[in-house]
Amino acid sequence: MKRLAIMVIVGTVAAGPAAAQSSSAAIQTASRAAAEQRYQIGQMERVLEGAVEHGMTVTRDRVQALIQMPADLLSADLLVSDNAHARGFRLDGYGLFFDVTVPSFDTSTTWSLRTLDQNDLGLDSALRTLQTHVKTAGDPSLEQALKRIELQVNPAVLARTSLTGVTGARMATGSAAATAAAEKPAPADDPILSDPNEAYRSEVTQALKDAMLAHSSSLGIAPTEWLTIAAKGNDDRPRLAPADNNARTRLIRLRGSDLADFLAGKISREEALRRIEVLVF
Repeated sequence: MKRLAIMVIVGTVAAGPAAAQSSSAAIQTASRAAAEQRYQIGQMERVLEGAVEHGMTVTRDRVQALIQMPADLLSADLLVSDNAHARGFRLDGYGLFFDVTVPSFDTSTTWSLRTLDQNDLGLDSALRTLQTHVKTAGDPSLEQALKRIELQVNPAVLARTSLTGVTGARMATGSAAATAAAEKPAPADDPILSDPNEAYRSEVTQALKDAMLAHSSSLGIAPTEWLTIAAKGNDDRPRLAPADNNARTRLIRLRGSDLADFLAGKISREEALRRIEVLVF
């Protein structure tokens, strides 16, 4: 009887180190898995911030093409109030949730241009007409008078009305060559003038959708989970810009099963985009 008890005690003592080693290995494995997941979430955070910035760039380019202003006068810094920020979390039983702060878009430039047009001030149109006439006439005195007028005009207006064409040239005999100035074609109507905030939101939402499909394969989202992005504007906006009264949080989400089908090639990108839900709160 004593011998059996001694054997049980010895066996228990012997099993202790093995069990401790197994527990330690499990803890290390779980720690590595958590670190890897945090790394992948961090990568996705940077991708989403880049997607918002891409939406800003597309919107800025549309404004630049519309008002024909040089890029150095219409930089991204003049249009947005801050940088984009994203933070991701894993919610047990739900999936991955990313909170994205979208900078406010400064609509003061397009708003001012629209106001000028509504008030029939038409400075840019008038100056463009004068430039065309003077360049066609080829009269040096008129050119000097136009230059004096241009010195009194706002540089932004002057940039919009700049013409690209062949300047008046002199032939070998000294007579003036009648050359028509090639004027830039008027840009097509763009809804960004009527609602620049909505155009900005649409560009950012599309960029976030594209990022969801292109960069989520390493996030390990189960078919029963969701990949969700909550995109909301920040509280700061330029003081001269009109208020964005429709600014709300946009919840952009995709089921894990739909994401898995897209990554496996079972559905097309267009179908996956259609399955992304956009809810406004």
